Parts: sequence; structure tokens; C-alpha cells
Amino acid sequence: MRAYLILLFFLFPLFSFGQNVSGQLLDGRSPVPFASVGIVGTQLGASSDYNGNFILRDLKPGTYTLYFSCMGYKADSLDVTVSTTNVHLGDVQLKPSSLGLNELVVSGTLRTVHLSNSAVRIEVVNSKQLLKSMAPANLMESLGMINGVQEVLSCGVCYTNAISINGLPGNYTAVLIDGSPLYGNLASVYGLNGIPIQILDRYEVIKGPNSTLYGSEAMAGVINIITKDPAKQPDFSADVMVTSHMESFGNIAIAGGKGKWKQFTGLNYGYINDYDDLNQDGFGDMINLDRIGLFSKWSYDMQDGKKLVVNLKGFYEDRRNGVQEYLDDRAYRDIRGNDSIYGESILTERIELFGHYDLPTKKQMRLDYSFSKHIQDSYYGSDGYEALQDVGFGRLTWDERIKKHQLTSGLSLRYQFYNDNTVATSRLEGLKSVDAPDLQIIPGIFIQDEWTVNDRLTLLSGMRVDHYNKHGFIPSPRLSGKLKTGKWTNWRVNLGTGFKVVNLFAEDHAFVTGQREVVIQEKLRPEQSYSVSTSVNRIVNIGSSAGSFDLSAFYTHFTNKILPDYSEAGKILYANGKGQTISQGVSLSFSQEFEFPLSYQLGLNALEVFSQEEVNGILEKTPINFSSKWSGNLSVNYRIKKHEIILAATSRFNGPMHLPEVFDFESNGELSDISRPRLSQPFLLQNVQITKVFVKSRFELYAGIANLFNFLPPFSPLVGFNDPNAAPGFSKSFDTAYAYAPFHGREVYLGVRWNYTRKK
Repeated sequence: MRAYLILLFFLFPLFSFGQNVSGQLLDGRSPVPFASVGIVGTQLGASSDYNGNFILRDLKPGTYTLYFSCMGYKADSLDVTVSTTNVHLGDVQLKPSSLGLNELVVSGTLRTVHLSNSAVRIEVVNSKQLLKSMAPANLMESLGMINGVQEVLSCGVCYTNAISINGLPGNYTAVLIDGSPLYGNLASVYGLNGIPIQILDRYEVIKGPNSTLYGSEAMAGVINIITKDPAKQPDFSADVMVTSHMESFGNIAIAGGKGKWKQFTGLNYGYINDYDDLNQDGFGDMINLDRIGLFSKWSYDMQDGKKLVVNLKGFYEDRRNGVQEYLDDRAYRDIRGNDSIYGESILTERIELFGHYDLPTKKQMRLDYSFSKHIQDSYYGSDGYEALQDVGFGRLTWDERIKKHQLTSGLSLRYQFYNDNTVATSRLEGLKSVDAPDLQIIPGIFIQDEWTVNDRLTLLSGMRVDHYNKHGFIPSPRLSGKLKTGKWTNWRVNLGTGFKVVNLFAEDHAFVTGQREVVIQEKLRPEQSYSVSTSVNRIVNIGSSAGSFDLSAFYTHFTNKILPDYSEAGKILYANGKGQTISQGVSLSFSQEFEFPLSYQLGLNALEVFSQEEVNGILEKTPINFSSKWSGNLSVNYRIKKHEIILAATSRFNGPMHLPEVFDFESNGELSDISRPRLSQPFLLQNVQITKVFVKSRFELYAGIANLFNFLPPFSPLVGFNDPNAAPGFSKSFDTAYAYAPFHGREVYLGVRWNYTRKK
């Protein structure tokens, strides 16, 4: 018996479960958390923890190729030989990458794929890149990182804003969170500032119509905000910033979980209570606000990698601006709606519930869901505007692989309820006006086929059909293709359609601000667009450095386009255009990273957006207002590794844009016969930032200067503010429609970040 025990002792290693391979992933001295570590040719893998440590367990003796990948870093591999003892690799260094080829994207096809493999051209900004370059308080302040995407101001008093893609109005951009449409219509003007960077893992941008997957509003493009994974967050994090304009912004979050449940919960706030009037028009140059938001995300891990995800987000904002008397000592609270002291006060309450559920079926089936309630209580001078909007959405998708075809199909249902205190939601019954809210229930069906013809060619085709009770069935086809013309070169072509069902009073801020009368000249029909775009992406080696070159061109043709007409004094005229509207241009992007710790990204965009209509036999061409003829951005990062200091500079160039025709009062109290300039001057917004990282304590100190060269527009965004026959803001000529650039001026900011995770 003893002999058998001795033999078993010596043979035990041959029957054991194998050996472990471990190590720590680092970027210099900083750990790289939540990176993927896999073994090539197998399904085996692991993730690094918050300290960069990873372990692959129970490997049999042999030689393996380990694969390391992480967003923002170059993919790398390492050969490891396992014998009869555990292997500790020590420190494994990963190199940062600004090229983004290893990014995972979902927006183009509703499936997770690597950016370089996507048949649809997608641009990605992740939160790590963002915070190295700037300190945005919310999504809107970060848009300068994407070429051809910019913030558009909707009002020169309350500075509400929207997202413009390729020079088109902001309400033509579909803004999603985790693939769900939460920010259409009313929220596209009043809700976007409530998306904090705190919840952002990355955002993905697709330019051009994308109604095949996302329905109405995706005419100019899609911005899909991907929220953070609770399982990959530190136990505690905080970020607080103050500025020289007496502003303060902050975020605090906790993460954790028990068993298969993981959660990430955060609170964010914004505070501005300062009055400046550098242009001396009698109105504040920037908004005052109190903003608070709460976000909580819960995920439950099921079998076979399936998940149940639930997100809850609440948002409250008290936004105001006007003459000094309106703002001093928060006087607006008692005089909202005053007919002699002009101010604009916008109270917004918003709650969102959204997420997804992977059905426990053998087939890959997923249910996405969302619901939002938006309550608006506003005054623009003496005019009150109260609105309520509910949006519910559900989408069931089914993925099926059939040989070389990846099929994605599904059903969707969207519920939209909108009511306000304007004529938009009322009707006459006899001599009495009664409430008539707008209710739309929109069913849809879609199918998409991604066909991998061979290793070089991928084709993507799709069709969507939605039904609107006012407009019937609206189809939206698409066709895309990606051809790999070389090892490092991809050529993409996209043909797409878009449509937009108008909710005019919910989307166009102009009708409630200023003193213009709104005139709807006809029954408004859905707008439609047809687009073709092409792009070439190539990875190039320049000496010992690598770069990514991207050149694209696009052409979009709109029919039934609704354009506000300001040509009649005191009025805004709305009607479907009888002619056509064209958006066309070219875009160039280039990013490069050197062997030494320097990288940069450069983007240039040339654009022409105009409408043309035949008048008396002559084709008249009219430029679209607030669309820059050219624009560009530049981001430069340099890292001093020895001291863990990151230096960054970002620039945004804006070319001339057409502006509305407006007239100022002369010194004699009469309106001038000569309008303000119809074309703006080019301008540059330059930001610089320095970040010091304290690796051991996970503490970051950052400081910067926004609008370094103190650019201020040469004209007030307001018109008619100095009418001698009326109180400021109450002139019949008062208008806020000349706002095309911020009046914020130079600003210095200072902030701290801290991430903490318990040692396990």
C-alpha cells in the first residue's frame, strides 16, 4: 500500500489541472486595468484587474501565444512556454495608441465588432482619450474631438444647444444611449447637457443617414453613447473642477456588486452663478445654472455570457439668463414671466430607464428597452412654455449566422407623447380651443445581411419599414461595402436613406425665444434624404512611427426639407421646400503616434450646404444658415513618462458661416437700412491642459486654460436689445438668432480626480 502511495505522489503532477500564467499589465509605471488577455486559437482568456494583474489558470504544458488588447492601447502578443511550474511574466508593457484600430464598436450593425472590421465607417472617442486632452463637464463640451461634428447654439440668451453633423441642424442627429433613442424632439434641445462624462465609456459617431437601424431623426447621423461597464469600475471615484468664471462641476461614483450582480452608481452636479457682460448688450454673456444628475447601472451575468442590464438616470436643471436685475440675488425666482424685466428661465426635469436583456435561448436574441419622461417649465420674457414628453421604445433583435451571412433582424415599437401650452397641441371645437396632445405609436420591422464574400470584401445590406398613423409606411433601405485593397488599406462605400417626422414646436427653439411670430404655411410632410459616401482608410509607417490616414467624401440630397424663413420682419415662416437641399463635402483625418510619447490627431472638413428652388424659371441657390464652409480640429498629447505628466493642446477651427439677416438700431432710434454681416468671420478656439498622475495613490491633478486666445464674437448674439421705445428684450425687433459662437471668453480651470479600489 505504501508503494502505491509513493507512486501516486510522483505521478500527481501528470494528473493535475495544469499551471497558471500570471503577470501585470503596465503603461510605464501605471497599471492597465480591465485589458483582455487571451490565448490565440482558443476560447481561454481573462481580464486584468484594476491594478493591471491577470492570471490564466490550469494550462497544460506547452507553448502558447498570449494576446493582449485594451481600448486606447496597441494590441500585442507574447509567446509563453508552460512546463510543470507556474509562470509569472512580471511586468508586461503596453504601448498607448491613438489610432483606435482596436476599438470595439456597435453602432454600425447593432453587433459588437472591431472598428477595423466594420463595413460602416465609424469614428470613436473614448473617455480615456478625452480626459487626457480636456476637462468637459458633459457630452456637449467634448464634441470638438470629432471632425465634422460641432455644437450649435440655439439661443443667444439661454444658450441651449444641439449637435450638428456635416453642417445640418441639430435635430437631424439621432442621439442614443446604449443603442436606445432617448434624446429626440424636445430633449434634443433641452436634455443633451444632462449627459455627464462620468457615465461615458466611449461615444461612436456615424455620419450620414442611418434610419435603417435607428428610424426617424437619424438623417444627418448617429451619436451612440456607450455607458461604462459596472464590472470594470473602481470601487470609488471622484472628480471635482472649479473655474475662473465661478463655475463648479463634480462627479462622485461607487461600484461593486455581489455574486452575479454588478452595479455602478454616480452623482454629478454643475453650478454657475455669475454675471458678466463683456459685449455690453445688457444681457449676461453666459448662462447661470444649478444642475444635478443621478445615474445607476446594474448588470446581472447569466449563462453563456448573456446579461440583464438596467440603467436609471435622473436629471434636474435650473437654467437662466437675462438682464442683471433678473439674475442678481436670484431675483428670477420671483419675477419669472415679468413683462418689463427680461430673462429666460428654463426648469427641466427628466428621468430615463433603459437597458437590455439577452434572452435565454439558443439563438442570439436580445431585447432593448427604454423609457423617458421630460418635463419643461420655462419662461422666455413674459411668454411661458410648458411641455411634457414621454418616449417609450422596445426593440427585439435576432442574430443568426448562415455560412458567410450574418443576419440581424428585428421588430421595434416606439411610443411618443407630446403636449404643451402652445397652438401646436390644441384645436378648435366651435369657438373654444381644446387640448389635443400629439400621440404617435410607431411599429417598425428591419432586416440586415452582412455578407463576408471573402477575406477582402464585405457587403452590408438592409431594409427598415416604419408605420406612422399620419404618414403611413416609410421604407429606409441601405447598402454598404468594405474592400480590403491591401494589408493596411480599407475602402468603404455607403448608400443610405433617412427620414424625419417633424415635431416642430418640440425641436425648434426659435418659436419661443425673441418676439417673432410663427407662421406654418402648410401641412408639413416628413423630410427624406438620400446619401452616398465613400472613404479610404490607410495605416502608414513614417520612419519608426505609425499613422492612420482617412479621406472621405459625401453627398446628401433632401426632399421636403423644412427650413425656417426669417426673410419677413417679425416672423418665422415654416413650409416644406419645393426644391431640394444638398449637403456635400470632403473630410480628411490623420493621426500619428511616435515611438517617443507624442501623438496628434488632425481633422479638416470642407462643406457646402444649400437649398435650391426654381423661381420664375431661374434656379436660386440659398446657403443654409449656421453651416461652416470649412472646419478643423487638432489634438496633441505629449507624456513625460519620468514624472507622469501629460501635456495636451486641442484646437477647433471654424470657417465662415451664413447668418440670418438682422438689423440693428442706430443712434437715432431707427432701424438701420444695412443688415449685420451675413457671413461670419473665421475663428479659433484653443485649449491647453496639464495633468499630473500620482500612480501609487491613483490621484490626478489637472489644470488648463479654455479659449486661450480669448476669442469673442464681434457682435452680440442679440438683436434689438437697444430699442429706445421698449424695455430691453421686449422690442418687436428683439431676436436671439445671431448666436453662432460662445461668449464665454478665456477661462482657467483646476480639478482633481481620484480612483480607489480595495486590494483583494
